[in-house]
Amino acid sequence: MSRVFVDTSAIYALLDAGDATHARAEKVFQRLRQREASLLTTSYVLVEACALVTRRLGLAALRAFREDLAPLFEVVWVDEALHEASLDLLLARRKSSLSLVDAASFVTMRHVRIEEAFAFDRHFDEEGFSSPA
Repeated sequence: MSRVFVDTSAIYALLDAGDATHARAEKVFQRLRQREASLLTTSYVLVEACALVTRRLGLAALRAFREDLAPLFEVVWVDEALHEASLDLLLARRKSSLSLVDAASFVTMRHVRIEEAFAFDRHFDEEGFSSPA
């Protein structure tokens, strides 16, 4: 069974029918489900997704995320060591456009040896991760 990392950008695209990448996100998600891919994310992505969904789409969308989508993910909970490694990577990349959440995603993906990212964020491509799309 393959493992795929899920980013905030994919979560948001799935939940917002008005998002420019919504249709593509739905197709990718269906393909991932058909191939029975294991979906992994971090607690930082969950926090970021919850904040974004609540702010842009409201509490009903947050509830749908929590009840319908989030249970499908294996979650790596960011501890102090992962947080510090993520900060180290963030500072090493010297890109103010890169977020701590993305850095934690990259560190996690490398640690658990995941090469595919379900994401609509160019930083994943720049880091050398492939897309299931």
